[in-house]
Amino acid sequence: MIVGNRFTWIVLALAVFAAAVGVFARSEVALASRAEESPSDKPLPEQPASPPAAEKAPAADAVQPAACAPASAARACECCCRRIVLRKRCYLRVCCTPCTSNASGQASVPTTQDRYVWRDLFDGKSLKNWTPTDFGGQGKVEVRDGMIVMQMGNAMTGITWTGGDIPRDNYELTLEGMRLEGSDFFCTTTFPVGKEPCTLVVGGWGGTVVGLSNVDGYDASDNPTTTFHTFKDKTWYKIRIRVSTAKIEAWINDEKVISQKREGHKFGIRFECEPCQPLGIATWSTTGAVRDIRLRELRPEEVKAIADQPDDKDQ
Repeated sequence: MIVGNRFTWIVLALAVFAAAVGVFARSEVALASRAEESPSDKPLPEQPASPPAAEKAPAADAVQPAACAPASAARACECCCRRIVLRKRCYLRVCCTPCTSNASGQASVPTTQDRYVWRDLFDGKSLKNWTPTDFGGQGKVEVRDGMIVMQMGNAMTGITWTGGDIPRDNYELTLEGMRLEGSDFFCTTTFPVGKEPCTLVVGGWGGTVVGLSNVDGYDASDNPTTTFHTFKDKTWYKIRIRVSTAKIEAWINDEKVISQKREGHKFGIRFECEPCQPLGIATWSTTGAVRDIRLRELRPEEVKAIADQPDDKDQ
């Protein structure tokens, strides 16, 4: 009788143990499955299909989907990553920076910004990367309604670029300028030409002169680039400056007004514009405004085409 009771208890104990092992195994499988679906306890909402990797880089600070692989096969990414190992079979990788691996398992280097694409130098909201130019006697500079307003000074008011290096050759710059009050230049721009500076005067010497200062030591009012134009108050004018190996060119409202060859000529600026280097915009006893300031580098084929195709405005 005692032996029978012992046998019964042993059978019951084995049955309980088998049931406990089954529950534990099912829990482990469920945990691993949930880890593969999402790093959190709740399933992620269904996401639209992502474009191919060539079209869309992984976003920074994003949690990448879990990948199942032997722990020994997992490679540490060569960026700031953390890996969470689950049961030595599945892992989550959380990256704080975009991370892609090439065939050798090494992190690829992010592509740099295409320097031939237009980039904005003015954000329309602040003087970020610009500073009011210290001419002495300058007026107030402020940002309002998406434009930089340079109040009338005694005599010059302006802004100078402080946002880092800019190209000195083979680039083009565009902006829009407007005269609000006064009768002289309202968006005169100083820019680099190789190792030398130069200035495009717009509306100088009483409000009508357009030209480069200086060419071979002569002002915009007295060199081959001198032209005369009428400018209306409170009217936007689109200014475009292009510096290539062969020449300096300028347009006002899509009309080409300057095409000055560089070979055999020396360029410079008047002493008043010295504080505007390397890139600056200024007014003279006038309240002016500028907006939509952009810059890009010229492609090699563009530089060659400019040199090979002289136009009737070449000086």
